[in-house]
Order: sequence, then C-alpha cells, then structure tokens
Amino acid sequence: MGAKLTDLLDERHVVLELRAETRDEALREIVAAMNHGDELREPEKLLAQVRAREEEQTTFMGDGVAFPHARTDLVAQIVLGVGRSAQGVPFGKNGERAHLIFLIAVPRRMITDYLVFVGALARIAKEKANREALLAAATPAEFVELLRTSALLLE
Repeated sequence: MGAKLTDLLDERHVVLELRAETRDEALREIVAAMNHGDELREPEKLLAQVRAREEEQTTFMGDGVAFPHARTDLVAQIVLGVGRSAQGVPFGKNGERAHLIFLIAVPRRMITDYLVFVGALARIAKEKANREALLAAATPAEFVELLRTSALLLE
C-alpha cells in the first residue's frame, strides 16, 4: 500500500476561511495553498485540469462536501488541499453550497491509492459529528489533527 491519508495531511494546504464566492475562485485559492515547495508542477495547469473534471461531472457529494480532483502527471504523489467556507461556495449542479472542499491531485499511476484515500475522506466527511468538528476547527493544525485522528480510527 502506498500513500495513506494520515501521511499526506499538511496544514499548509488548509485554507480555513475561503474568500471565494464561486467554485472556480475556491479551487484557485486551494491550489495556491497546495503550491508549497515542489509538490505541484504548473499549478495553473492543475487548476485547469480540476476545473475541466468538475465540468464533466460535479464532485459535490451533498452535506456541504465536495471532492474536486484531477488525475495528472503534474504531481509525483497524492497532494491534498482543503478549503473551508462558513457561507459555502456554490458547487453542485443546482447551486448547492460546499462548506468543506477537499481538492486532490493524484498521479495517474496511483489510482488504487487514490480510491483508498478518497474513500477514507468520504467516510470521515459522511459523519455529521466529523463535519461539525472540521467546521469548528480554530487552526489549520487543529483541522489536520481532527482528520488524522478520524483516519486512524478507520484503520
């Protein structure tokens, strides 16, 4: 098994107060947060790939949660970025609002790892208590620790 959720959490990739009013603005803010060090090659190209994927089919999953992603050659390992919005960002086809946005860049060769990874995130986000805790986290470090603790309980 390759990448695990607990190994890929980085508080520098968490934006707790998205300024975005649109889906595309939110995606841009999250990709900018993910662009630390050399994890992302060509962030603008990644953003375009995520947008194109989102146009094909929304990744809004209900309960205020979305999982935009791109299978791409622009990353060497799975990279997760998170955006949180108290007012919500219109995301679903019918204007549903996402409050928690988990943006995932995944290398094409790691599809199985990605499925395990996104499955863990989805199980965490499915639980109302977890969503409420993530929405209430005061710092990116607290947000990441809540995800880490929840993920460890799934293992």
